Amino acid sequence: MVRSNQTFLENELSDVVRLFGSDVDVTHEMTYEDGIFYNAFEIDGEGASFEDACACEGELAFKRYAKRYAKLALYRLLAQKFGKTMPWGALTGIRPTKLAYAELAEGRRFEPLFEKMGVTEDNIALTAAVIEGQKGIYGVNNGGSDLFVGIPFCPTKCEYCSFITADIHYTEKYLDDYIDALAREAEDASAYLRDVKSVYVGGGTPLVLEPKRLERVLRAIDALHLSGEYTVEAGRPDVFTREKLDLLRDHGVTRICINSQTFSDETLRRIGRRHTAQDVYRAFEMAANYDFSVNLDLIAGLTGETVSDFASSVRQAIACAPDNVTVHTLCLKKGAKLKEETSFLSGEQVAEMVALSKRMLTEAGYSPYYLYRQKYMAGNFENVGWTKPGKACVYNVDVMEEITDNVAIGANAISKKLCGGGRIERYASPKDIPTYLHKIEEILAKKRQLFCKN
Repeated sequence: MVRSNQTFLENELSDVVRLFGSDVDVTHEMTYEDGIFYNAFEIDGEGASFEDACACEGELAFKRYAKRYAKLALYRLLAQKFGKTMPWGALTGIRPTKLAYAELAEGRRFEPLFEKMGVTEDNIALTAAVIEGQKGIYGVNNGGSDLFVGIPFCPTKCEYCSFITADIHYTEKYLDDYIDALAREAEDASAYLRDVKSVYVGGGTPLVLEPKRLERVLRAIDALHLSGEYTVEAGRPDVFTREKLDLLRDHGVTRICINSQTFSDETLRRIGRRHTAQDVYRAFEMAANYDFSVNLDLIAGLTGETVSDFASSVRQAIACAPDNVTVHTLCLKKGAKLKEETSFLSGEQVAEMVALSKRMLTEAGYSPYYLYRQKYMAGNFENVGWTKPGKACVYNVDVMEEITDNVAIGANAISKKLCGGGRIERYASPKDIPTYLHKIEEILAKKRQLFCKN
């Protein structure tokens, strides 16, 4: 439990405690006088205090630096108490590159701050490589919009999944009404979508829709007359058909995702995915007949997998020659069946998997171009997107760096509007499908209010 005299810091400090996976009782008091932050802690009855000089003007700056120094002080105490450090040090935010870009915008190198926060040399180098990989996207036509279309249906629900995705066999009764609601949201969004850079149809598994319903979704997007990058997260390889890929091509899709997660048939059965590695190969063979860029996903730390198993998946992924490979670290949140049934791999095993993927993908000609982190990640590592030269996914960069408005339609879709000064306003649609359908008029009104106000 964390208690602080500055209540806005309690969640931030709890995130630091969570890094170490242990229950401790933390009492915190922070004061700010004459340009100095004073942080005093009592942890399980033992006290310590820190002083950090930092002149800051305005409430936003005060809160930003208060969070930074309080988290750093607590991280140092817990690292000493438990005798271990974390790969990202005291950084608990999900977007390390945003902090790096903020330093660069102030005319400072980001490396000294990351070193102070306890980030490893490898991850400082990774951050620098990602910033390099975003050149040509970041800082070029920042602003504008991206469109996200959510299809929260899957053939089955994976054991590790905490999303609202539903088994399509039990939710088919909602499909037609859901697609009607998507079309209404898309039509309404035409009033405030501007300078659209990319479209991303995500899931769930969008290609689980049978062709006629899939075409209805694509036609709703066609009506917006958009150009630029157009991605469909086609998803599990067992739902691929030539008819569906023909539809994607005919409606202007430029990029698809094949989410294999692993090439081990045993692991696929264990996590509840009803396809095989051979289905992945078959999906790539079908996709080769089209002019799509292809993304592929892998997960490090899946239950029961060894480092050797993961290495084999990375090798097979590289052999499929996708344009992008995203390596996720297993993250079990509330709502994931495995969260209550499975223990994490050791941090050392996950670290070896992550390091191995970096080495193998670099040797195969891929470069990192986006990264993000999540709570409850195995080993407190990260997710990294790797790309062949010139094949980076614009949508991934825009969303991870939050450099565009994100107009998101569908159940559990979270829209974001950039408001200047680093401030972002959000609107989240209801998570469950019946509530989303029931409240569609309210959703339309609230999103117009978000995006149309001055």
